[in-house]
Amino acid sequence: MIGRSGFRIPALVLIALMAHSVGCARRFPAIEVTPIKTDNPAELQRYLLSRKPDVAQFRLRGPFAVSERKDLEISLASGLTAEADLYLCAAARKAPLVIVLHGLDNSKEDHAFQAKHLASWGMHSLALDLPKRGPWIANGRTLARLVDAIHRRPQLVDGGVDADKIILVGHSFGATAVAAALGEKALALGGVLLDPAGIGRELRQLLQRITAPVMVIGADEDIWPTRNRGQFYRFIPRAVGEISIRDTVHQDAQYPNEHTLRAFEDEPDDTEEAQIAFVSALTASAFSLAATGGIDYGWNSFDQAIKNGTFFNARRK
Repeated sequence: MIGRSGFRIPALVLIALMAHSVGCARRFPAIEVTPIKTDNPAELQRYLLSRKPDVAQFRLRGPFAVSERKDLEISLASGLTAEADLYLCAAARKAPLVIVLHGLDNSKEDHAFQAKHLASWGMHSLALDLPKRGPWIANGRTLARLVDAIHRRPQLVDGGVDADKIILVGHSFGATAVAAALGEKALALGGVLLDPAGIGRELRQLLQRITAPVMVIGADEDIWPTRNRGQFYRFIPRAVGEISIRDTVHQDAQYPNEHTLRAFEDEPDDTEEAQIAFVSALTASAFSLAATGGIDYGWNSFDQAIKNGTFFNARRK
């Protein structure tokens, strides 16, 4: 594996770094708050939709305070329970819910920064824990049951959740789970796949059954080619867009932690910049789905980043 500076990281060392990153101390990127002034999420939505979309504005923290509820135990209809951390937009009485699922050997903590960032822009978010080593299609079916349970009883999470506006986000093999949930017709507006990795004999069939809109946000495949990533765009039949973010790697789709920074110790600023690029694209995409039910707003917000080469290999159908 080749790092951002072109040096090669032995595969076994890199796998060890990723597998042990959960136990390492983390720090959030230091980012400024948007200059947009409002205490009303509906007003913010109207303001954003009335102006030219721009992913760059979502690099900043949103205007709203966020409250956190850690280690919630959510009971599912099947008798299973799921553990999650809930991030609530403090200004919202009722808001869309973004559910974020980790990948291999990771956890809800690896997406805390993203979930908190989303909530600051007017969307409640739930960072979810499911079995860390899969099986990922089975995790997707559990995710679909969770969405169904929340749709029927929003109070399982919080009375302020708009159960008709649920968005699913998955990183790496967690994207396989999200795709499986959407293929099983989970009651979600759509999905955002963060550098997705494909696995499972049923994946192709499930992808072909997806009718909800999906945005694929990938790392730079010249640096990090993710397993079977191309299947997601190829087999989802319609309403799918894909971009890559230049000079990023797979773990940038989570958030910087001490192990990651040591792996690229000469370029910590680049690591942080890459993660912020991912969270801005994620937020634009989730906002687009929540506010409009589609990916057009999010896709159009990428225009300048595509023109300047920050985002590349853009395609949609």
